[in-house]
Amino acid sequence: MTETPTGETALAADGRLAYARPMAGADDTELMQRYADGDHTAFEPLYRRHNDAVYRYLVRLSGNAATAEELAQEAWTKLIDARRRYHASAQFRTYLFRIAHNAFIDRVRRHRHREETLLAEPAADSRQAPDALSDNEALRQRFQAALLALPIDQRDAWLLHEEAGLSIDAVASATGVNRETAKSRIRYAVRKLKDRLAAELVPGDV
Repeated sequence: MTETPTGETALAADGRLAYARPMAGADDTELMQRYADGDHTAFEPLYRRHNDAVYRYLVRLSGNAATAEELAQEAWTKLIDARRRYHASAQFRTYLFRIAHNAFIDRVRRHRHREETLLAEPAADSRQAPDALSDNEALRQRFQAALLALPIDQRDAWLLHEEAGLSIDAVASATGVNRETAKSRIRYAVRKLKDRLAAELVPGDV
């Protein structure tokens, strides 16, 4: 017998660990630890919980839906490949978004000689009236353009904080910088977004 990451009893069986807590009640760290220990059924709930958030982060970071899809798949593949080296030294969400961040930065470095940024197409909400859809689409494109005008490090930090919901300390961990640098990047991003969006407003917009 051993103890689970949450202190529950785990029984050795055929070289694998059988955890006492039901899968649905396990938190992210425990699920990832189960997966690292060889329980492949633990991957699916992690994927369901976090894939949409990873994709949203990457599509707003890259500005390109196809690129975001590729990078999200790459991030999950890297997590799968690294599962046996996983240690619960940080929250799983921070660990996952660090992988997604690194996948994006690697893509930028490989393709820095050509522009890959294209505005992504969101799914329309059929419950909204056509004029509301038009207004929301214009606002979405304006905001995405403002995001893409930010330096990559500021855009990345802001999205990790606001879109992915990471704390400033977690943003620093995910991007490999100290806390003050992460905090400054977020602060500058907020200021630039506000300034750009305010400058673009016309009387018909308000």
